[in-house]
Amino acid sequence: MFGVTPQKENALARRMEKLGIRDEDLEEKFIRGSGSGGQKINKTSSCVQLLHTPSGIEVKCQQTRSQALNRYYARVLLCEQIEEKVLGEKSKRRQKAEKIRRQKRKRSKRAQEKILQDKKATAKKKQLRKPPAGSSD
Repeated sequence: MFGVTPQKENALARRMEKLGIRDEDLEEKFIRGSGSGGQKINKTSSCVQLLHTPSGIEVKCQQTRSQALNRYYARVLLCEQIEEKVLGEKSKRRQKAEKIRRQKRKRSKRAQEKILQDKKATAKKKQLRKPPAGSSD
């Protein structure tokens, strides 16, 4: 149906069932894609637009040149967005974004000073490993 392995198709079907997404609730449109790709992208309608009517969530997918694969990826994307809406903080995508945000956050002055002190201690240790200046080997 989607041009993927039966295992992936079954996994998607189970995930959609678990979230309460039915194919009858989906409005699927095929539209022309945008962006680079030249004549091929301008002539074919490989971009898939899905609308989940009960929740009002709309998803567009243009990851591949294949319409069938884009239908699969659009459903996966829809599942992720509905999971995020239902689970909120617990969703994998949200957790990943939070982790990156924490990593990019500026360190406190105290933490910064501690790091600098550790660096200085390491530098002193390395200085002591060097042979004395006046010795000749």
